[in-house]
Amino acid sequence: MDFLVNWISNVPGFAVPFALAALGLILTEKSGVLSLGAEGFMLMGAMAGVGAVILTAQPELALLVAALAAAMVSMIFAVLVVILRVNQVIAGLAMVFLCQGLTSLIATLEGWTSRAIIGLAKLPIPGLADLPVVGRIVFQQDIVVYLTLPIFFAVQWFLTRTETGLKLRAVGENPEAADSAGINVSLYRTGAIAAGAALVGLAGGYLSVAVAKIWVDGMAGGRGWIAIALVIFARWHPWRALFGAVLFGAIEALIPRVAAVGIQVPQYFMLMTPYVATLLVMIWAAMRGNVRLDEPGALGRPHVREERR
Repeated sequence: MDFLVNWISNVPGFAVPFALAALGLILTEKSGVLSLGAEGFMLMGAMAGVGAVILTAQPELALLVAALAAAMVSMIFAVLVVILRVNQVIAGLAMVFLCQGLTSLIATLEGWTSRAIIGLAKLPIPGLADLPVVGRIVFQQDIVVYLTLPIFFAVQWFLTRTETGLKLRAVGENPEAADSAGINVSLYRTGAIAAGAALVGLAGGYLSVAVAKIWVDGMAGGRGWIAIALVIFARWHPWRALFGAVLFGAIEALIPRVAAVGIQVPQYFMLMTPYVATLLVMIWAAMRGNVRLDEPGALGRPHVREERR
């Protein structure tokens, strides 16, 4: 029982980076922009979050800085794919390499690498945190875990219940028709890139400020790529992405628990399990049918005003 409680109580913290990153990608890709730069935006958020904690000693503020830093860097990507109409796959990969080098450079120059920081504190809910089993699992988490569900509700409501969200989806499905209806395609795509990158940056900031409480080069560890796989697994539906994030969080949370109880399992076998799970998810998604039936109709396709296809 102790093993199960310790494991499950740590799942939300490990799931949050996957969930927020996948949600950010869904928000961006609903506008028709294929975003493969999640790994880079997570790194930027993680580095900025640690730097902000070192400078301000305020983890909550650091998370906002992490989101803002990723959103600012994403404007480079927006210029490439929205204005210059560079191939979106190449632009996304270029952003990953740019952010890898940029975060390493800044962290080295500022002396932020491998410095332990004040982490995001848990926020037990009075009266509920002391409940047996459930209290420890649900009501002894940090503020970001508590806010993850409201964030998902807000994004889902925005995409399905607001005029702006419906216009954003129209841009992602048929930008030519949206353009003819007077919708500024470039503006909506740029806004979606910034908002989506902010969520991905928040995921990276949470990873460094709340989970690892340290910055090391490349600390995203492929989580951005896993988030991309989660989007395909979820077929661009936010709640399915949250479910997939919990599954991956459970796998990651299990790795240190197995080592803690002394079960003899090869270390590298445990470390590769999230990526094996990613492959299985991709295979499962492919076997379910044509994923393209659910993806935004204009995903990855640049838009030229007045152009008709």
